[in-house]
Amino acid sequence: MIDSNETIEEFLAEHASDVEEAVRKAAAAEILPRWRRLAAHEVDQKSGPHDLVTDADRKAELHLTEALADLLPGSVVVGEEAVHANPAAYEAIQGDAPVWIVDPVDGTRQFVRGEAGFCTLVALAHRGRLLASWTYAPARDRLAFAQRGKGAHLDGERLFAGVPEPGRDLRVATSHPDYTTDEQKEALLGLRADGVAPRPCGSAGLEYLAVARGELDAVAFSWEAAWDHAAGLLLVEEAGGAHLTLTGDPFRVQGGNALPFTAARDAATARRVLGLLSGGA
Repeated sequence: MIDSNETIEEFLAEHASDVEEAVRKAAAAEILPRWRRLAAHEVDQKSGPHDLVTDADRKAELHLTEALADLLPGSVVVGEEAVHANPAAYEAIQGDAPVWIVDPVDGTRQFVRGEAGFCTLVALAHRGRLLASWTYAPARDRLAFAQRGKGAHLDGERLFAGVPEPGRDLRVATSHPDYTTDEQKEALLGLRADGVAPRPCGSAGLEYLAVARGELDAVAFSWEAAWDHAAGLLLVEEAGGAHLTLTGDPFRVQGGNALPFTAARDAATARRVLGLLSGGA
């Protein structure tokens, strides 16, 4: 079993492109053939009508689980659908083995509606430290890759989040109202302030990519499922951004975060959004 980040970095130097190929193959085999072709029996509800799962989610996750485990012997895979079937599987994030954190279709509602705003998210972490991530938008054939200490790239071009334009309203994507409790809604109300333009988020992975590209100033989310955030948080960090939870600490992929939290184009913007969230809480 791999027991040091240095060894994982050696793995990434040799196999990052193989992970990208695995992500692309899973999308080509299991996701895109079902996009805009889903039958009613291929769509199910999990916790409720806003929490959907499709055959594409399940089959793409199985595809990725096999491919990623083969690429890195001794690693484990924590996927959204596997955890839904067996919640105890989530505990692997706390362990000593390298862990692949997988969301096969992030933005399932958009996928079900036949829209292009969905993506596949894969992150590699070790002992709570995010080391690499892949964000792939199959319908747009765009892939972002980030590696700890080596930057973030979209289709091979380096990403720089930059800083918000002075005098312009802060653009913030927030947890969708369908997924928030009354207490969380109250905290998010702090963003309804002068100089801020909040809107409900779509695919979390694509919102993080928009922050890393400087197209969106920040996100503010009220849930901590690792598969939704791990890939995007590293992408934002490596593009020069920052993330903070309600206590002022960075987001921990292992959980136990004070919510809501923010990820932003730069540290100053993260602190500004955090202050607004604290005021609303």
